[in-house]
Amino acid sequence: MARVTVEDCIDKVENRFDLVLLASHRARMISSGSQITIERDNDKNPVVALREIADTTISPGDLKEDLIHSLQKYVEVDEPEAESVPLVASTGGTVDADDKEVAVEHMSEEELLKGLEGLAPPEEQPEEEGE
Repeated sequence: MARVTVEDCIDKVENRFDLVLLASHRARMISSGSQITIERDNDKNPVVALREIADTTISPGDLKEDLIHSLQKYVEVDEPEAESVPLVASTGGTVDADDKEVAVEHMSEEELLKGLEGLAPPEEQPEEEGE
């Protein structure tokens, strides 16, 4: 690469490492068939890319965005927010999503145990042999 071309590009891209990344990305774009914006003058693709950056015919910001986009594996998609789900009402009543107060029924321990006994299968008694 021509030293003069690199020194001209430092005004546009301050970091030399960023300049290498952007110029190499642009050189790959040119190799894959992208149109060049300056005269080639028998230069190779990396030099043409540096000259484009130096002459600001290609924006370094646009090149950086294109480089980031080409390296992304997963593109974030803005999904619509979920709608509010109406509350499920207990037996008999209805509850609107706008209601601020929801009545909660309380049950005693005895009622809870009776309800749980109905859900559990009855315990089996072991059969005694010999009687």
